[in-house]
This record gives sequence, C-alpha cells and structure tokens, in this order.
Amino acid sequence: MQLVQDRIERRVLTPGSRLPSVRAMAETTGYSKSTVVEAYDRLAADGAIRSRPGAGFYVSAPLSPLSLDRIGTPVEREVDPLWMLRQSLSHRPGALKPGCGWLPDDWLNSAHIRKALRAAARSKADAPLMGYASLLGSPPLRALLARRLEEQGTAAAPDQILLTESSTHALDLVSRFLLEPGDTVLVDDPCYFNFLALLRAHRAKVIGIPMTPNGPDMAAFAAALTEHRPRFYITNSACHNPTGATLSAATAHQLLKLADAHDLVIVEDDVFADFEYTPSPRLAAFDGLDRVIRIGSFSKSVTAAIRCGHIAARPDWIEALADLRVATSMSGNPLSAEILHAVLTDSGYRRQIEGIRTRLARAMARTTARLRDAGITPWIEPAAGLFIWARLPDGLDAAQLARDALAENIVLAPGNVFSTNGMWSNYLRFNVAMSDDDRVSGFLTRACRQPAPARNY
Repeated sequence: MQLVQDRIERRVLTPGSRLPSVRAMAETTGYSKSTVVEAYDRLAADGAIRSRPGAGFYVSAPLSPLSLDRIGTPVEREVDPLWMLRQSLSHRPGALKPGCGWLPDDWLNSAHIRKALRAAARSKADAPLMGYASLLGSPPLRALLARRLEEQGTAAAPDQILLTESSTHALDLVSRFLLEPGDTVLVDDPCYFNFLALLRAHRAKVIGIPMTPNGPDMAAFAAALTEHRPRFYITNSACHNPTGATLSAATAHQLLKLADAHDLVIVEDDVFADFEYTPSPRLAAFDGLDRVIRIGSFSKSVTAAIRCGHIAARPDWIEALADLRVATSMSGNPLSAEILHAVLTDSGYRRQIEGIRTRLARAMARTTARLRDAGITPWIEPAAGLFIWARLPDGLDAAQLARDALAENIVLAPGNVFSTNGMWSNYLRFNVAMSDDDRVSGFLTRACRQPAPARNY
C-alpha cells in the first residue's frame, strides 16, 4: 500500500511504529478490509512491516535516509521551501528572479573585495591565512562586530561573539545546542522559508505565530507558550523576511516579559541590519544578550561568496557553541574573516551601503506602484529592506502563478513556502531590487487580468 510506504519514507512511521488495525485502516482510507489485508501482506513480504500475533502490524523497515523534501505532509513542489531555494540558486540563463532574497551582483561593489583579496595575497608570511582559525574566530573581526553591535545598542564583548560560516550555519549550531528531536520551536507565520527547512532537518515541531505589522500576534504567542512549551523562538526584528515589517518597542517589551516568564530563548536573525537608515528596536539590545541570541552575516550587503556569519550570546553559551562548532566543522575560515574585515573597515563600505539604501528606497517606491497597477496589494509599505509582501487579487493562487511564471523564465516566491501550515496562499514576496522590470510587471498584469479558481494544497 503506497500510503504506508510513503509514510515510512517520510519518517512519519519509523522502525517499531504500530500500524492501524485492518479495520481502522479500511475506515480511514475507504478501502475494503480485504484490500487492506492484501496490502499489509505485500508490505510484510517486502520486509517493510511484520506481524506480531495478537498485537497487530509494526514497521520493520530500517529508518529511511533523511530527505527534507519528504518530511511532513506531502506538498506541491511550488510550496516546498527547498523548491524555492533550488529555483533561486539554479542556473537559468536569462531568468528574472523577483522571488529571490539577495541583491543583484551589480549592486554590490566587487572592487572592495578584489582590493581585500590583493591585500591578503600581499600579507606577511606569518599572517593567519593558512590552517585553522582560533576557537572563536578572527579577533580583529570579532572586535569590529562588537563595535557594530554597540552602534545598535547591544553591548557584547568580543569574547561573546563566535564566527560561523553563515547565518544559516549559526542557526544550525544554535539548534544543535538547544534542541532535541521533537522539541517545539516558534516561528513567525510567515517567516523565512529556510528557517522551516533547517528546523525540519533538526526534527523540531514548528509552530507558526501569525505576524502583524508590529511583530508577532501577542495573544497567539502567549497561548503557544502555554500550550507547547517551546524551546526557542526565531524572528527578524527589522526588515522582516518576508513581510518587511519592523518590530515595535511595545511588542518587544511584551515579548521579553513572556520569554522571561516561560524561560524561552529568542534567536534574533539580523542579516538585513545594514539596510536600515536608523536602527529599529532590537530584542538583543533590550535583553542585554541574557536570553536572546543574535545571529547574522554580511551575505546580503557584502557578498554571499565570503562565507562568514556570527553568533552573539552570553559567555557560557558561546563557550558551549564553540565546542559544538569544533565538533561539527572544526574552526572558521581565516581567509574569509580577513577579507570581510578589510571590506568592512574600508572607507568606501559605508558609502556603498548608503547608496544601496537609496537605491532600495527608490526601487521600493517603483515596485509598489507597479504592483498596485497590476492589481496586487502590498500588505504594508516597509520602511527599509528588500521585500514587499503582497496579496494577489481574489481567485488567484500563488503556487499556480509560480508555475506559470517559470514557463516564462520568471522565478516567483509564493506565500505558501513561508508558512508552517500553508497559509498565505494568495500572497507573493517580491524583492524590490529584482522586480523593477517591464517583463515582470507585464506577466503579473496579464495574470491578474485572468483570475483562476483558487487551488487547495
């Protein structure tokens, strides 16, 4: 029976799990009892299950290899978080990617990186560019990150900062540190789709909290704390991905009070920090890195080619996280740290970021106007950042629209991939730096003039 086999492959049924009785399976699936008996007999013959006289049928097949796109409820590829990453990262000549999550290459200053590379090549023979880095990573870069955190109101000593390969690697280490399989994690709904994919890999139970323009819905958040006793909550306080929202000070205050009362850890991903004109409220600043762990990188503002992220947390947690890093990936990349430090301390970097902020503001205004002209309604008008979260006209389904767009070599980001339970099926996330194109707005205008019946997934 394919239903049972699929559940085994998706790890819904694991070795030793008891299958429903023949009668229960027949009632659930609508098949006759004789059909279920025959299916169970075939599965037993294949070695997938075995019968225990008087006790029923149990899974005997070995644990299936971990395949993230098969964990959980089967979904269409267009609403699978990993599908979104595959499309964004795939080499598609001439493709337009308004659904991706980074800046176009020509917005970034490769001259700064080339200059830093040349400087590294000319460095002294004893410069730490070969071999392994120190336990926490480059001291000069950690000192610089500490100063940058101070500018945002977060006090952190360099020894409270651990360098990682990326912000995704940082979250992976934090998840290893805090989670056991089956633990609950709270996320915003919608949230960055790779949060969902990574937490799925850690076998966490993920609960979505409805997002508002000021942060998570606090009534739903409080209820989830009581019902699920989550291990941690992950969010973007500023330039929220995908909605573009910014956490209000009042919501931050309520969040931290609830976190303290329920012994909840908060992970604050701040990868878009440099795109704000004025730093907005940060949970790490209000909390003083007591129960807030701050993660980030410069993959969006410098380059994704230099894999260097960081974790800022209380000293005893940093020590344990450093041990985990050594156990799973040894130490950091001293060459990447050297290049990133050189770029961030170059006098031209701040001018570059100011220019990007200006370009993003203009692109935000133009993209908003284009979307409204097509009949697509922004959820809010973000104060900064890359993203507009926008609602399609009634009757249009985002996943179907993503399929149609691929046929025209356009990669869209349907709202379903950002949701824990398939909500937001009539929303899309737009990267304003990639959306200001006549071909994108032309496709959207045509699609919105011919609404199709909504589909359920």
